[in-house]
Amino acid sequence: MTELLQQAIAQIQQLSPDLQDAIASRFLVESREEQKWETSFADTTDNQWDRMAAMVRQEITKGETIPLDEVFPSQK
Repeated sequence: MTELLQQAIAQIQQLSPDLQDAIASRFLVESREEQKWETSFADTTDNQWDRMAAMVRQEITKGETIPLDEVFPSQK
């Protein structure tokens, strides 16, 4: 177990049982979702990546995308 995780658990232990259970539930759901994503990502074939890249290039050509600086404006 990492030191950061140990610190987080120590803080969680200071909370009420209800809050501990709520945090544990959220963590377990997130952990399962992360495992699903990692499996799906690892199982993606080169052909699937190529098709996705072609779709993205086509969307860019058609002007169907939004520039990232519009989605995430700089904080200057």
